[in-house]
Amino acid sequence: MPTSQIDSHDSFLRLYVDCEESLRGFVRSLLPTIEDAREVMQNTAAVLWRKFDQLDDLKNFRRWAFGVARFEVLAYRRDKARDRHIFGEELITQLALESEEIGIDSGHEIKALKSCLAKLPPKHSALVCEAYAKDLKIKEIAEREGRTPMSIYKILHRARMALADCVRDTLEKERTTA
Repeated sequence: MPTSQIDSHDSFLRLYVDCEESLRGFVRSLLPTIEDAREVMQNTAAVLWRKFDQLDDLKNFRRWAFGVARFEVLAYRRDKARDRHIFGEELITQLALESEEIGIDSGHEIKALKSCLAKLPPKHSALVCEAYAKDLKIKEIAEREGRTPMSIYKILHRARMALADCVRDTLEKERTTA
């Protein structure tokens, strides 16, 4: 594979992986089943890759990907039009526009949250990740840390407040510089 193709492939993968989760949520919000969403996501990924060289500005990848996904949902819906449980095209378009904005915003919020999480003291960051990413109970964490559950709740509360302030400030700075 020539170097330019490898670079293009790498760029595409980085951009796609960066927005895949919110794109999947967007597609899922417009279709009745997970299986439908999987099929549309596969079609969307194929179209995005096939037309990647037509994208003028890589900064617009997320918005472009959501637009392609919206058209893929509409095409899928037209193919399945005989099923009486499919939303009308007008409703799909309205939901798509609203979900697209939410999906784009959530990508910024996730990046801000990750950045802010890294700014917390390491013990607090680890505690937040542990409390929210795993199926551990606060009581179990407290026992392991040699603390009371209430002290863990207080640490988590302070960490959540700091994260909320940091994310809000980060997103506000993004809006004012954009």
